[in-house]
Amino acid sequence: MTSDIHKFDTLLVANRGEIACRVMRTARTMGLRTVAVYSDADASARHVRQADEAVRIGPAAARESYLKIDAVVSAAQRTGAGAIHPGYGFLSENGAFVEALDQAGIVFVGPPASAIAAMGDKSAAKARMANAGVPLVPGYHGDDQDDARLKAEADTISYPVLLKASRGGGGKGMRVVESGENFQAALDGCRRESQAAFGDTRMLIEKYLTQPRHVEVQVFCDSHGNGVYLFERDCSVQRRHQKVLEEAPAPGMTAPLRREMGEAAVRAAKEIGYVGAGTVEFLLDFSQGQDGSFYFMEMNTRLQVEHPVTEMITGQDLVEWQLRVAMGETLPVAQDELTITGHSFEARLYAEDPELDFLPATGTLTRFAMDLEGAGLNPKRVRLDSGVETGDAVSMHYDPMLAKLIVHGDDRAQALATLNRALAALDVQGVVTNRAFLQRLATHPGFRDAELDTRFIERHDATLFAPRLYSIEDYASAALVGLNQLAHECESDSPWDRHDGFRLNAPHTIRIALCDPAYAQDEDDSEAVVVVEGARERDDALWTLTIGDATLTASLQPLAGDAVAVTLDGHRRRLQARRDGNVVVMVDPRGETRLFWRRIDAIDHGHHEAESTLTAPMHGTVVALLVEPGAHVEKGIPLMVMEAMKMEHTMSAPADGHVESFHFQAGDTVGQGDVLLEFAIKE
Repeated sequence: MTSDIHKFDTLLVANRGEIACRVMRTARTMGLRTVAVYSDADASARHVRQADEAVRIGPAAARESYLKIDAVVSAAQRTGAGAIHPGYGFLSENGAFVEALDQAGIVFVGPPASAIAAMGDKSAAKARMANAGVPLVPGYHGDDQDDARLKAEADTISYPVLLKASRGGGGKGMRVVESGENFQAALDGCRRESQAAFGDTRMLIEKYLTQPRHVEVQVFCDSHGNGVYLFERDCSVQRRHQKVLEEAPAPGMTAPLRREMGEAAVRAAKEIGYVGAGTVEFLLDFSQGQDGSFYFMEMNTRLQVEHPVTEMITGQDLVEWQLRVAMGETLPVAQDELTITGHSFEARLYAEDPELDFLPATGTLTRFAMDLEGAGLNPKRVRLDSGVETGDAVSMHYDPMLAKLIVHGDDRAQALATLNRALAALDVQGVVTNRAFLQRLATHPGFRDAELDTRFIERHDATLFAPRLYSIEDYASAALVGLNQLAHECESDSPWDRHDGFRLNAPHTIRIALCDPAYAQDEDDSEAVVVVEGARERDDALWTLTIGDATLTASLQPLAGDAVAVTLDGHRRRLQARRDGNVVVMVDPRGETRLFWRRIDAIDHGHHEAESTLTAPMHGTVVALLVEPGAHVEKGIPLMVMEAMKMEHTMSAPADGHVESFHFQAGDTVGQGDVLLEFAIKE
């Protein structure tokens, strides 16, 4: 081990988004000058605005900017940066990048290239871990990558199996294969994703445990031979093998199991001569007893997305540790000085639509805010690591994660209650997000009771995506929220221009129809009708609402931002509420309510039939055409594959029919809303 001192006063962050902002925050507190790099798509991004200096490194596509080693090295030399922090993703686990920095005399804030190489090839890493006495999941990690050999190995292991890109990460190039009949299609898809993301098509196969937990251990080593573990995180709640909710410490861990896993993780790190922050990921299986069995999955040779929950329970700044270790200092504390205090959760906020199979979304954030004071939250217990602000654009070119919401409590129950309140206080507009889905997860009885495994979302699909049942209070509140916004949309002071049912010398009377947005095109019997009457002379005026046989006295008081107070028969509720087009959105700690809102006393109140077309749901690239023009297909048959935000998305036949022609070929770029193909429905 070396113990050279590498002091530097300027740090370049070779990344973007929330991790770039987070690294620069600590760097500034340490007195370091910060440098950002950016692509054309990120010229006005938040991480660029926050840096002391910023350098353009190329076009929007990551392979032409953030993945260009020479451009990043040149930016560091141009600005006098003595060190580069890679964040996570992009070049963070690229050994060639580390070697280029070594040649340029620039400090890499991370492990040596040899350690990255040892863990970067997952097949070779399994062999190293076996030598270090770290338990492994049964599987195939061999060099023979012939399709027939891989299929034979999967058959031998027995299904279900997990196909994984040998150089993969972040759920890319990964598929669960339930049977031999599906193996070849899954292998082809994994290889395409792996080639696109990592430039490598090699695969490994593991036995897929049906109800394991994903528990990872944070390790840290310095260049003086010291190594510690900063306890564990449970990252079991995932979709498409990407984490959604993380927590620390992991529920149900005994002291002996925690120590055994932690020591195994440190052995794994020392086996490859590791320096810096790393994470050793394990599958934890309690199916054979309460003691638990754990198996090595992989080691991420970088800082993890979910590192803040470890910081919350240990009181340590892991980025500061990284920077000090990179400067040649020893670890600031020994193993016996590290303790766990309380419990922490992290929720990942993505620009995606959970109702459309988590389809990534793009757009401009018209509002991005969190009202901590209004929600009664302690700012010392809530942290929002974000790469965006109000007015920022969400691009198709990068990962759709917008921010991470991290909370802390004295115990798990308190931390979970704080997470729910914080999610309710988070107001994001302009781009579809998974905020409401995160709140459904956080309030789910199974999650509350820590009944965790990596298929949690799959197992609870019926309840997590159950049709919403609406109460009279929901309908009443939505009627007033929509009406209040409608009244304030008028720029004129003239009562004749008002949209809120004004009548001369008579009470205002308005009829409003409300229904689930999914049924907005259905017949009227799917709707609830609210009759609103009252004299509206101020924002908190009283109204009389009639809903079926129920009659309520109601008022609405605007608060800060989009918050309102709705009072129904003397019961006051505070909500984040707005009308988004024809949909009223209301959020409180009980969850999110969305109702289609329309006036039925207005002149134009007809329904419009939805037009079903095969259009691109997002900006992206066509990867493959799966059928020939003229092919007759059944409903649900895959027709073509698109790639957007580093993930593949399959377009399927909307009905029985035939494909008349494709408008695009493999490799073409398409825009959101572009018609992809001509499809004739079978008569």
